[in-house]
Formats: sequence, structure tokens, C-alpha cells
Amino acid sequence: MDSGLSSRNSSGNQQLSRSYAKQDAAKQQRQSLPIYSVRKSLMDLIRKSPTTIVLGETGSGKTTQMPQFIYEAGLNGDKLIAITQPRRVAAITVAKWVAMEMGTSLGELVGYTVRFEDMTSQNTQIKYMTDGILCREALSDRQLRNYNVIILDEVHERTVATDILLGIVKKAQQTRAAKRLPPLKVIIMSATMDCDHFASYFSDCPIVYLQGRTYQVKVYQMVEKIHYIEACLKTVVEIHQKHPPGDILVFLTGQEEIDATVNKMRRLAKIFSSDLTKLAIYPMYAALPQTQQLDVFNPAPSNVRKVIFATNIAETSITINGIRYVIDCGRAKVRSYDPITGLDMLKVSWISQAQAHQRTGRAGRITDGVCYRTYTRADYDRMDKMTIPEILRCNLAATILHLLVLGISYKDFDFIDQPPEEAIVGALLELKALNAISSVENPILTSQGSKMARFPLDPKYAKMLLAAPKYGCLEEMLTIIAMLSGENIFTNSVQKREQMLIAHSKFYDKTGDHITLLNVFNEFKTKTKPKIWCFDNFLHERNLTHAASVREQLSEICKSLEMPTSSCGKDAVPVAKCLLVGLFANIATKQPDHLYLTSTSSLKARIHPSSAISGKFRPGIVVYTELVATRLNYLRYVTEVEPEWIDEVVPSNVHPNQPAYGESGFRTFATHK
Repeated sequence: MDSGLSSRNSSGNQQLSRSYAKQDAAKQQRQSLPIYSVRKSLMDLIRKSPTTIVLGETGSGKTTQMPQFIYEAGLNGDKLIAITQPRRVAAITVAKWVAMEMGTSLGELVGYTVRFEDMTSQNTQIKYMTDGILCREALSDRQLRNYNVIILDEVHERTVATDILLGIVKKAQQTRAAKRLPPLKVIIMSATMDCDHFASYFSDCPIVYLQGRTYQVKVYQMVEKIHYIEACLKTVVEIHQKHPPGDILVFLTGQEEIDATVNKMRRLAKIFSSDLTKLAIYPMYAALPQTQQLDVFNPAPSNVRKVIFATNIAETSITINGIRYVIDCGRAKVRSYDPITGLDMLKVSWISQAQAHQRTGRAGRITDGVCYRTYTRADYDRMDKMTIPEILRCNLAATILHLLVLGISYKDFDFIDQPPEEAIVGALLELKALNAISSVENPILTSQGSKMARFPLDPKYAKMLLAAPKYGCLEEMLTIIAMLSGENIFTNSVQKREQMLIAHSKFYDKTGDHITLLNVFNEFKTKTKPKIWCFDNFLHERNLTHAASVREQLSEICKSLEMPTSSCGKDAVPVAKCLLVGLFANIATKQPDHLYLTSTSSLKARIHPSSAISGKFRPGIVVYTELVATRLNYLRYVTEVEPEWIDEVVPSNVHPNQPAYGESGFRTFATHK
């Protein structure tokens, strides 16, 4: 008995010692950060000023330390400190780190909230979140009275939600001051941004410049042009063969490109790895399963050099320790929207000079580093200086709906950068066609629009859910929309392509991709060992699990709206009709050359190669979820529809003067087989 007790005590003491050692190491690391030496003067400035801009170089410690300083100084009073991030991965990983530094369990003193995931409690004081979450919180409280301090981080990314938040917090500050409520402190942070533009927006507020770690980063640029993927692979091999130890971070554009390049690099690694130094290759993107994300952050053994191929998520959102070399392809996938044609383009584009600077800084976190740019100096000079705000290049329907729920007219909202008029008109026309607003000229929220705003979804998805009981397919639509709201569920394997295609084809439905998604999810939910099943069928288990969580929360919203549950079983027709309710502008008709002509913009497009019906029987008319322009125009997530369904479902309240929504346009397509 005594022996066992002694053993248990010894084990407990060892765990306690490790915990204290971890705390001491974190404390020493905190104190070594550049921001730590100026914390007192920084807090004095924040006390005096309603708004403060903090421009902190990469590695200065602003994201992790600022909320801790504010909490320790008691500037938040008895309210929460909010820290917003443009990306969910950043909100989660930084919250975990800060919780560890403060010696608390995640979800207690420090927590996070991202879409469809809440890791907070009544004890939470420091709350990391995506900027979209705080926007939604403003729906129920425009003055944001749960917070006395709001930190908007990484504002240089200029997402729509960030731009809307800037207007919301500015108005909340003014309202609280007018009503003599406790003041709202706003801190705006980034490593690269147009400070003067932001400062003038907030009445010439003070700007603080923080030095980062002073490690030098040498920058090399290409002399002659070569394809960037080939250049990245050659540079990795050269670094590994000729340069001192240090991990390598390679910036590429997207998941598919990274997966294919990682496979190539792993084959090369077998040739170029030696007994002295091996190469460990890792992908890094938002849709990566959680376990693989953690592998990226784990330190490599002494004889292993890590090579990480990442999207621009690694620019600012996350920090991977050990990086000494950065290879920057100078490109990223950028989404833009043309309100005239309705074309939603996701294409590889040049990054801005500010983004190039961010990427370069990733090489100088631990020691002097090197950044290799796989583009010429002339290419760099042609880049935009700052990233173009997303609000100037996206569909604004969800944004305007959000403002209307807040009781704010888009005409009165104080945008830091005013969106183009044609984008606003296009969004109003779409909302009118969805019956979310009463008219385009004087937009007032309808009861349908109020219900649509309850869902954290694109308005057209919300409209489909609201219409689902009428068609008797709410259960099916909940699943389909949950699947469309997340990342791609199908994995891509270059080495096992034939096996992958056979595995995926088991789920394919002849009517198209939406029922295919439904088939995958329904099968997934029956499995007792879903991870093994997903691996065997080349599916993303994490993305399917996330879809299940999203579906559950959407179902709760439907229950709160007292929507009757219903299912259409194996009948695909009600699902197709319900899709048309929200996607009535996304209809395309097959042409004699076997391409499809879109109803909204008369653009020629192909069905995406990943579709269940790609390369097989091509239906005469399809409804599609999105039109994506990469090298060619592609229709993604398509389902076959019949002409009479269009006549039955297409709303009669569409704007008569717009070809994109005019009834005659649909009738022409409907009768042209």
C-alpha cells in the first residue's frame, strides 16, 4: 500500500515538476519578447486613448502578449477582452498557446470561439475569435457591452468581416460615450498596414511602432523566369545540400497544389536524404486534419530538417518555430466577384508587397535567415503595395443583410473603404430576389430576411433551408448545406489515383454532386470506426466531422424557428427543386459543343473534373453551387434539373430589368435542350 502510494506521489511530483518547468520556460520566453520591455508605457497609452494602432513586426509578441498585459493591468474591468483573427486556425492555436502561458486550461480563463465551435466558459476573460463571430455578436448587442477592450488583429488582411467590425466598433465607441457607458477601448494590430489610413478613420489616433526580433533576413530573387513550383522544389534541394541546419517554409497557393508538391518532394527526399540529415515533408493548410497540423508544430529531431509547404495561412496566422529558410512563390489563391456577370473567380494571383514582406519575416524568427523569392525584382515592383480589401472584390449580399439586421442602412454605414456602387446594387438585387428585402430602392428587411439572418450562412443557403419543409426535404438539405459550408471532403492521391477514383465512385449519384455529398455523409454516420473508413475511402475525416457539427447547429436554429422536420428519403427531385430556390441564378444549359452556357452571364463553362457527372452523361440543364474561374471556367457542385422545375420554382419577384434575374432568361434556358 505504502509502496504504491509512494509511487503515485512520485509520478505526481514528476508531472508537477514538468508543469512548473514548462511555466518557467514560457515565462522566460515572454520576458525575452520585444513587446515585454515596453508593456508599461504601452498600457499607459492605451489607458489614455480610446483607440490605439500597434504596428508590430513579426516576432514582437503582440498577438499573444497584448491581451495578457491588458488583463494584468485590469484595463478590461469586469468585462471580457476580445481578440479577433481573420482565420479560425489562428484563433484556436493562439488561444491554446496563451492558455499554456497563463497556466490555465483552455476554455477557462482563456478560450476561443470560431464558427460552429465554442471553447469558452463563464470564467473566460480573454476570448480569441474570428472577426465573423464578433460581427454576429453585434447582431444582438450593437454596443458590444460584454467587452471593454477589443483587439482587432491582423487587420492588414482586410477581410469583409474585419472591415465591417471596424465600422461597428467605431460606432459602439461613439454610442457608449454618448450614453456615458463604460468606454470601449479598441486596439488595431498588424505587422504591415497603411497606418495613416486607419489612424485618420479613428480620428487621428496614436500609432505605436514595435520592433520585432532583430535577426537579419537576406532576400534573393530570381534572375530569369521559371515555373514557381519547379523553382520551389529545386531551391529546397539546394538548401538541403549546401546550407546549414534550419527548417524550410515554402509558400504555395492551395490544398491541391500543396498535396501534389508534397508527394513530389517526398520522392525527392528519398534521394537527397542522408544518414546525417533527413528531410521530413509536411503540408500546411486550413483543411488539414488536426493531427497533421500538430505534426507541423512539433520540433524535428536533431538530424532531421523539416520542410513545410503552406498556403498564406502561414504568413501571419500561425508561427512555426525553427524556420530559417523561406521560399516564396509570390502567389496566392484570391477570390473575387464580378457583380455584373455574377462570376465568382478563385484564381492564382500575385500577392501584394506587404504580403511578400510578411512572408520574408517568417525566416527571421529564431536566427538570421534567408528568403528565396521565385520571382524577379521586376515582378515585385509590379505588385500592389497593399492587399486589396476583400470588401472591394466580393459578393456583398451577406454583408448588406447583416447591416440591415443591425438596423443600419448601407448608405449610413461608415466603411473605411466604400464598396463600388455596382456591387451594392448587385447585392440588393440578389436579396430582393431571395425575398429578404422589400425593395431595392428602399431596402427593408422582410420576415423571411430576418429568419435568413439567423443562420451563419450565405443568404442563398439560408433561403434553401427555409424552403426545405415545403419540399419535404429538411433533413437532406441540412446535410447538403453543412457539407457545402466546410472544406472539400474528398482527398486527392496522386500515387493511388485509380484506387481513389474507384473509392469515390461508390458514392456518385447520377443526378449530380449534391446527392453524392449526401450519400457520403449518410454512410459516414453509420461507421463505428470512421477514421479507418475515411482513410480507406480517400475522405477527410476531420472535414466530415466538422460537417456533422455544423449540421447539428443548423438543426438547432431550425428548431428555434419551429420548422417542421421532414425527409424525402431516396427521392432526389425535392432536393433539386429546393436547390433551385436559392440557386435560381445559377442555371446553365448544355450547348452543341458540350460546354455549358450560364443564365446569369452567358459565359461558357465546363463541369468541374471532380464532379460525379464529369466526363459521363452530361445533362441538358444543371444548377450549380459556384462558378469558378481558374485557367478555365468551371461549374462546381452541379445537379441535373428539368425545365418544368425551373418554371415551378424560380421566384416571381425577381427584378424585371436585370438579365441575371429576369424570368424570360430562365424560360429561354428551360426550353433549350
